[in-house]
Parts: sequence; C-alpha cells; structure tokens
Amino acid sequence: MSELFGTLSDGTRVHRWTLERAGVRVRILTYGGIVQSVEVPDRDGRTANVVLGFADLDGYLAHPEPFLGAVIGRYANRIAGARFPLDGMVYALEPNDGPNSLHGGERGFDKRVWDAEPVAHGVRLTRVSPHGEEGFPGRLEVAVTYTLDPSGALRIGYEAVTDAPTLVNLTNHSYFSLGGGNAGGHELRLAASRFTPVDADLIPTGALDDVTGSRFDFRAARKVGAGYDHNLVLDKGVTDTPVEVGELRDPASGRVLTVATTEPGIQLYTADHLGDPFAPGDGVALETQHFPDSPNHPDFPGTELRPGVTYRSETVYGFGVRG
Repeated sequence: MSELFGTLSDGTRVHRWTLERAGVRVRILTYGGIVQSVEVPDRDGRTANVVLGFADLDGYLAHPEPFLGAVIGRYANRIAGARFPLDGMVYALEPNDGPNSLHGGERGFDKRVWDAEPVAHGVRLTRVSPHGEEGFPGRLEVAVTYTLDPSGALRIGYEAVTDAPTLVNLTNHSYFSLGGGNAGGHELRLAASRFTPVDADLIPTGALDDVTGSRFDFRAARKVGAGYDHNLVLDKGVTDTPVEVGELRDPASGRVLTVATTEPGIQLYTADHLGDPFAPGDGVALETQHFPDSPNHPDFPGTELRPGVTYRSETVYGFGVRG
C-alpha cells in the first residue's frame, strides 16, 4: 500500500509504502529510502515499533544528521580527507565531517527522493546518481528492494551499475530499539574476531586487531553498553548470499533481531550523540558494509565498481522472541 507522506518545499511528493507479512509491518519512505517503522510483537504478543523514526516528513528534514533508517551512499561511512585514488587519478569529494567525507557527502542518497514500484511482498526504489554527484565519478543507476519473506524478515537487496569506474558501498542506517526504551541493555552477539581500530577522527589506521580481551569482543552475547562507533570485521568475509552473523536481544521484551548479510563488516554505533529529541543510547545501529576508508587501504576488501559489472549486496533483518 502506498500513500502520500508529505511534500518538499520544491513541490516534490514523498510517499510511504506499507509492507505486511507474518505479523510484521514495515513502512518505507521514498525520501531517503527510509525505514520509518518496523512493528513486531514481543513475547506477550504486544506489537511495537522497534526502529527510531519520526511521525512526519518535517521531523526528518529538521533532523538529518542521525540518518535515521536511510539508504546510505554512494559510500557508507568515512573516506579520509574526502579523497581517494582510482586508476591513477585522485578524486576529491565534498567534505562534510571535518576534512572527511561521511555517508556519501552533504546530500547523499539519504536526502534524495527515490522512484518506487511494487514488487512481490515489497517495494523497489530506484534513482540515478549523476556523474560528479558529491564528487563521485560515473553515472550510477541504483536500486534498493525491500521485501518481507514468509517469516516476516526484512530483506534489503542493493544493486548498482555504472558507466565509468567508481566506488560503491551501500547500507541502511536503521537504529534498533527492541524494547521501546534505551537500548544500552540490549545483548549483542557477532561472529567477528577482529575490528578496525581508528584514530581520533574515526578513520581506520589500516590494522585489523584481534578482539580478544577487548571491549569489541561480542563473540559471546553480552550487553552492548555505550561508546561504539566502530567497524567489526565479520569472520565470514564477503559472501554471495547472506550468512547469519549475529543477533541483538532485548531481555525485557524478549524480542530478538537476527542479522544476515553478504557484507564483510558491521558498523556498530550505539548512538551516543543522536541529539534532540533522542537521548544517548536510544538505539543501536548495525550497519552492514564494506570497511570505512577502504579506497585508501589496499588491503581492505575493495569497493570499486566498473562498467559491465553489477554491484550486489543483501542484508536480512529477522525478528523473533526468546525467553
């Protein structure tokens, strides 16, 4: 089902699509490809929204920085110095995080209105990112498809093609709050034996450090706590199909979120600096991705996309209850 959600100052209409299956209801906006809400039951069958969002379009326009629920691109996370080398050239991007580029620039995919069409059990969003948008080379045709599978899991599939060599690293920036309150007490498990340490600007040093004995070790489930904005290196690496890599659980409500992905990393962000109207720790973001600043680290999994090749990535967020 599609309905008008609001209108931008230039007259562009924003629509909201509602998907329902197996007791799960998800609402998707054409503005930013935003996951506005995900309603799932708790252990007692009581349904509530488990992602952070706003009730109207004005809320998203007034508070763009948290990137609530949005599609992030062309490049999720940070690129150091807003510059990267590709095929012997150095490309300069628009810095929007001090000297660095963050989440695709000042007006990335999260602030664009996408075209939408229905598909079986979901909606397919598309847009064309022109050559030079935010400094990225190549004309990029992008599609993001949201579907609910028979169990009610939210499946997000990404595809892109380009007419010139470029970078692509797409993700979704939903913040999960499985109990409806502060998420600091949620328990997290991730199959990640390494992480990418960062400098003061949250740029990876290039090392892949062992999590053993550190606060980054979530191989056994434990409380998330606060103070995370880091990429964890998934043990499975890049895969052709989604592989389950972990879960987030709220002991109070019994709700469980499982994560499966084709991506090699997850950015764990505990939302310590969300700002008004949210409090620190109100949500936990689990952004499936290639690593931050990969173009400037040849040893990291590559993020280049070339003509004739289709970029594909898929992440599945499953919902259940336990305990």
